[in-house]
This record gives sequence, C-alpha cells and structure tokens, in this order.
Amino acid sequence: MGWRARAPAVMGWRARALAVLVVAAAALWCLAAAAAGAAGDADAGGLERAFPIVEPDYGHTKLRLAKEGLEAIQRIKTPVAAVSVIGPYRSGKSFLLNQLLSLSCDKGFGVGHMRDTKTKGIWVLDTPIEVDIDGSIVSVLYLDTEGFESVGKSNVYDDRIFALATVLSSVLIYNLPETIREADISRLSFAVEIAEEFYGRLVETRVKGQDVAFEPAKLLWLIQRDFLQGKSVQQMVDEALQRVPNNNGDKYINEINQIRDSLAVMGDNSTAFSLPQPHLQRTQLCDLDDKELDPLYLKRRDQLKQIVSSLIKPKVVQGRTLNGTEFVSFLGQIVEVLNKGEIPSTGSLVEVFNKAIVERCLKLYNERMGRAGLPVSVDKLQQFHDLAKDEARSLFDKQHFGKHHAAQSTSKLDEEIIKVFRNFGQANEYQSSKLCEARFSECEDKMEHLQVLKLPSMAKFDAGFLLCNQRFEMDCIGPAKESYQRRMSKMLARSRSLFIKEYNNKLFNWLVIFSLIMVVIGRFVIKFFLLEIAAWVMFAFLETYTRLFWSSESLYYNPVWHVVVSTWETIVYNPILDLDRWAIPILAVLSFLAIYWRCLGGRKGIARSLLPLYNGSYRSSNRPRTD
Repeated sequence: MGWRARAPAVMGWRARALAVLVVAAAALWCLAAAAAGAAGDADAGGLERAFPIVEPDYGHTKLRLAKEGLEAIQRIKTPVAAVSVIGPYRSGKSFLLNQLLSLSCDKGFGVGHMRDTKTKGIWVLDTPIEVDIDGSIVSVLYLDTEGFESVGKSNVYDDRIFALATVLSSVLIYNLPETIREADISRLSFAVEIAEEFYGRLVETRVKGQDVAFEPAKLLWLIQRDFLQGKSVQQMVDEALQRVPNNNGDKYINEINQIRDSLAVMGDNSTAFSLPQPHLQRTQLCDLDDKELDPLYLKRRDQLKQIVSSLIKPKVVQGRTLNGTEFVSFLGQIVEVLNKGEIPSTGSLVEVFNKAIVERCLKLYNERMGRAGLPVSVDKLQQFHDLAKDEARSLFDKQHFGKHHAAQSTSKLDEEIIKVFRNFGQANEYQSSKLCEARFSECEDKMEHLQVLKLPSMAKFDAGFLLCNQRFEMDCIGPAKESYQRRMSKMLARSRSLFIKEYNNKLFNWLVIFSLIMVVIGRFVIKFFLLEIAAWVMFAFLETYTRLFWSSESLYYNPVWHVVVSTWETIVYNPILDLDRWAIPILAVLSFLAIYWRCLGGRKGIARSLLPLYNGSYRSSNRPRTD
C-alpha cells in the first residue's frame, strides 16, 4: 500500500520536470530565432548604412581617414563619381541626400533635430548607386559633409572639409537656406582658387582639343526657399556674384570683388536651382511619407534628381578615371596635404597633383636622353638635352594643374632635369675617358710594336702611325677627347722621333748582314761567282766608304742613301708584300729551293746551264777503274 501510494507522486514530479524542460527549450529556441531575425534585419539594413570616410581629429581642426567607409569604397571596381552636399550646419543636407536617393532616414544618412551637428566629417553609403553613363557603368558615391559654423570647431577645419569635398566631387551641391549671404560667397574663396586653377586648365585643354587631365566638380547652387517672386534663382546668384562698387578703394571690398572675379572663371560650370520647403514641420520630416509632403516640393525634387543625374561624370584625375581603390588613394593624398600646414593652401594641393606629372615628365626626359648612346660629344649631348627638355616641358604644359601656382612645379621640374642632365654629363665623361683610354693604349702598344720590327721600314711605321691616329680620331669621342688628343700627339711624336733615331742604324746593320748572307749564298749554295762579287762590293762599300766619308747625320740626307732607302722600303713593305711579316716563311721557301736546286738540279741539268758549277761526273767517266 505504501509503495503504491508513493507511485502517483513520483510520476507527477517527473511530469512536472519534463514540462519545465520543454518550456525552457521552447524559450531558448524563441530567443535564438529572435536573435537570428534581428541579425538578419541588421544585415539587411546594413546594405544601406552610412559610414564615415573622414573624421575630425581630437582637436576638431584636422582630418583623419576612417577605415569602415574606405573599405566599402575600395571594393568598387568600376569608375567612381562622387556627389557631395556642403553648406551650413542644420541646413538639411542629410535629409536632402536621402531624398535624392529615395531613402528613409533610418536607412540612409542620419538626420538630427538637435542644435548640434549630426554629421561629423564626411560620410558615405556603403553601397554605391550604379548608373549608366555613355554606355559605361559608373558607381556614384553620395557624400554627406559636416556643416559650417557649428559650435566647437575652427574655421580652418571648415576650409579643409570644403576643399576636400571640392576636389573629390564630380558634383558639388552648395546647399543654402533662404538666400545667398556675403559670408557664403566669402567662404567660397578657397574653392574659388581651386576652381580657377583647375577649371582654367580644363578650358585650356578643351580649346586645344586635348585630353582632360583633371575635371573639377560641377557647382550646383541649391537655394531652399518658399518665396520665388520677382527674379529667378539664377538671376539671384548672378547678381550676388556681381562686383561691388568701390569708389573709395576700400581694401575689404577689393578682396570681395577679387573673389567674384575668380568665380567668373567657372562660367558654365555652375548651375542654380531652387527647392521649396517640403513641410512646415521640419522636425517631423523623417516621419512623413511623400504623400504628406508639399506637391510642389515633390515636383522640384524630381527635377533636381534629373539635374544631378545629368551632371554626374566619372572622376578624372591625371587623364584617367578612378576606380574605388584609386579613389581612396586619391583621398588619402588630399587629406595628407590639407593636414600639413596650419592653413591649407591651393598651392599645396596643386603641388600634389603635379608631383606625379613631374615624375612622368622626368621619366620621358630620361628615356629621350638614354637614346644618346654615351659617350657622345658635348655638343651632341647638349642637343639631346635640349630636345628631351622641350618634350618634357611640352608634356608638362599639356597635363599640369593650375595656372597661378604651377610655377613651383615648373621650377621643380627644371631643377630635376638639371640634376639628371648633370648625371648624364658625368656618365658621358666617364664613358668617354674609358673609350679614349682604350684607344690610346692600343695606339701605344702599336707604336711599341713598330719600334721592334724585324726589318725596319719607315713606310710601315708611317702606315701604322696613320691608321692608329685615324682610328683614335674616329672612336675617341666625348668630353675626354681633347685631353687624350694632347696625350696622343705627344706619344706619337715621341715614338716617331725614337723610330727615326734608330732607323738608320738598324737599316745599315741589316744591309751589312744581307751582304754577308749573299756572299755565303753566292759562294757555297748556288756558287754564282757574280753574286758573290756583288755582295763583297756591297759589304766593302758599307764598311769602308760610308764610315770614312759619311757621318750618321749626313748619311740620312745623302741622295745615294735615299736611293738605297727607297729600294729597301720598296722591297720590305709595299701594298703586295709585308716582308717583315713574311720574312721567315719566304726564307724557308728560298732555302728549300736552294737545296733542291743544289742537290737535285745538277742531276737534271737545270743548274748546269745557268751556274758555273763543276762539270765533271764520275758516273760518266770512261777512265778505267783501278784497284
């Protein structure tokens, strides 16, 4: 009974525990599903979220790059165009961008209704809008910028934001509430300088029919106002930009008029448009649908969309359109330059743009100078320099940025060209010295070889002397030629003097040796009596008469000796035979013929008819043999 009574109790406890577990599992599943749904919503909404690409530093004076927004831009592979909205803070820039993109406030740019500015720095949607422009897909980035004149920041920071938006954008929307104030025109001074530099360059290149190296932003004056009576917005902008009378020569008014004169260079590059207020309750705009907004506003908003779309062009820098990665790199360069000085200047921006062009011009100059083929003469190197410099300067004139601040880049290009030319000059001197030294050494070796000829020949020395000098004159070129010519002249003169000094003695000795050789040949080899007598006469003449009656000095000028020398020169060196080179082979051949003639010629009767040889022959003798 006790056991049976406890059984229902145990079963009830187990049932309750199982029920608790089931409920807990269901709760956990619901929480996981809710979390997954929330993550999915976050991911879906993230496709249209805005991220900063540039943020203010701690002191709110300089700019720094933001990683999140830049990573989204770097993924873009197509050409990029940027549409930026600038203007005073709390003027509705973020809401305007959301309207242009047909996005609600919770999916587009953040819209604030407090007095402090909502946007800090420059923001962009992580997903660009792709449009078809002239048959090419272009990714359009809509940029929301921090408003001017907000609390807690300097005017220099506003200038940096303004300048950065001006340089980055393809379309720059200047959003102004109600009307154009003098402060709004004065604030354009920095952007005006940039426009004057770059837009002036753009007009020049288009007039010449050249490719555009840089196309500045199209400026759209957007006036948000409810009263359009009397004059149009375009007339209002034109009048606001007219010169202010200054009969008293006021310095402040002169500065204002200079800004207005500068704005005139933009000409057709600017457009004026008016947009009425969308609703009286401006703090509730994010909560209102299109059907609740003013119909006139909706009509003008759609017209504004069409105007902005018609103005969009891919961003062109240095002659090429930028993709996402190049756009981010371009952005980084501009931010770095704007942060360098305490106050950013147009000149510093122009210098950055022109830096790459200067490098490209220097590369062209180096390529043209490389065609010179060192070593060359100084005049020829100067000609190559002048031509290469003209081509480099021509390229710079076609592609450089700026009309007033380009002088610094021009000076930089000239300085670099001078440095490169100086390096080419030093390389030319080295190559010239190296080549001339090689030719000089060859000539020196040649002259030393001619000093020790086996058979001295003035004709051969003169021929070698002339050939060496001609080759030196032809091959030795460049700045080192003049100095080596002086060395060459001294060396050749010294070699010639030494050769002439030894020539008579060597020639005399060779003639004596030659006469003795002829004596031996005439007596013992071919046994030609007349040859032997002539050789003895020649030997006696050389050893007695010349030594008794001719001195070494008079010997050189004696007509008889000249005949002897001419005969010797004709035999030893002539266009047909160089006896100094072929003396040993010829002597060997003659020796062989002499032996052949002496030993075998007699048996065949060849020598018997020509030479006075012994005529007896024991083979033909009829005398009886004795024991």
